[in-house]
Amino acid sequence: MELGLQQNLTLTQQLVMTPQLQQAIKLLQLSRVELAEMIQQEMEQNPALEEQALDETVDRALADPGADAPESDRDTPVKEITIDEKVQPDTDWENYINEYNSTGRAYTETEHTEAPNFEAFTSEKTTLEAHLKWQLMLRGLDKADEQIGHMIIDNLNPDGYLCAETAEIAQAAEVETERVEKILSVLQTLDPPGVCARNLCETLLIQVKQLGIENPVLTEIIKHHLKNLENRNSRKIAKMLRISVEDVRAAVKILQYLEPKPGRKFSHEEPAYIIPDIYVYKVGDGFKIVMNDDGLPKLRINRFYKNAIAEGKKISRETKAYLNEKMQSASWLIKSIHQRQKTIYLVMESIIKFQHEFFEKGIAYLRPLILKDIAEDIQMHESTISRVTTNKYAYTPQGLFELKYFFNSSIERTGGESMASASVKERIRLLIEKEDPADPLSDDRIAGILQESNIQIARRTVAKYRKVLNILPSNKRKQL
Repeated sequence: MELGLQQNLTLTQQLVMTPQLQQAIKLLQLSRVELAEMIQQEMEQNPALEEQALDETVDRALADPGADAPESDRDTPVKEITIDEKVQPDTDWENYINEYNSTGRAYTETEHTEAPNFEAFTSEKTTLEAHLKWQLMLRGLDKADEQIGHMIIDNLNPDGYLCAETAEIAQAAEVETERVEKILSVLQTLDPPGVCARNLCETLLIQVKQLGIENPVLTEIIKHHLKNLENRNSRKIAKMLRISVEDVRAAVKILQYLEPKPGRKFSHEEPAYIIPDIYVYKVGDGFKIVMNDDGLPKLRINRFYKNAIAEGKKISRETKAYLNEKMQSASWLIKSIHQRQKTIYLVMESIIKFQHEFFEKGIAYLRPLILKDIAEDIQMHESTISRVTTNKYAYTPQGLFELKYFFNSSIERTGGESMASASVKERIRLLIEKEDPADPLSDDRIAGILQESNIQIARRTVAKYRKVLNILPSNKRKQL
């Protein structure tokens, strides 16, 4: 066999992901907040891209305010409005002062005095760390002990628990462990009650002590029977402590008023508000889809650079190439955003077609739906539908839902159509909501009730759906 170099011609097809196509795909899966941030970033980097604050009609109105106004309105001058304050000559000032004048102390301001603007003041939220350090300063400890106290406070988690060992703090502060324990006991007397504890048991005991409750049964339950209490096993606790079940329940009632997370009220976590991408309104017998464009800047290509290229002004070749590149990038971004909005609209329109009964009557009428159904309906790929429905929310007559919510697996029914898994979850939630607290429904009983309604579901599936709904098992839902 002869070895050597040869040249051959082959014809192949290959899909190449251009940067523009990659950007269009990326835009589809961005949430509303991420899209706004991305647009802002592009506007900062691309000089050819600018925000269109006003539409063309408003621009013309600003250029010629009287262009669209009738002739009669243009010629008629606008009269200035004046307010004449006239005082009646027969006013009885003495009776007026006696009746309306305040009896309190009168203050007068000189012309040089500037009153503060109280609307400019805002209350600052106190942190748990600042609240504890303020109380520590009032204890009158020496500098070394106060420094140890600051180190302990700096090692608290948001719930108010100590996350470090006293031996580690002692080693960092170069002092004895007993001294750190002494300062820790001082901090455990501060507000909020139960702060600086190392575990749940310790924080509950601190709160009981600060409340002045002397109940040996309560103390014994906290120290040794929290696991049985978690499982609502009051009879086992009563048997081990050799007391009645009523005594256990009385102690548990006190425990219900204690705070397991002392630092909770100092939490500064702000709620995350969801802004819907789509609004669906009921109009007659159908539904109207409105895209939410509020907060998203309307983009356009900068006219100055566009005219500079079109009119052939004397600019260098490098500058012209740079501007052409930036304008093409801006044009592609604008088209990609429009295509994104159009795709979301088509997907929502198809969802309404398949889930029409849900929008009319509620969650109980949600039908089984998969991505393939929508993809075949609007002639798109399933991956595109998946990207569009990620992190997108729709405000509907039934409430606010993520687009992923409308896609459900099916649960078989005997003698009827299959049922969406979300509808089954809603039935489970309603059954548990209406159950007897003293005799909660087990997963097996819930499965039996659903099977009586011709819904074929196994006990393990009920347990899985219950966990998705963040509902405890029956032994932990039981009221003592």
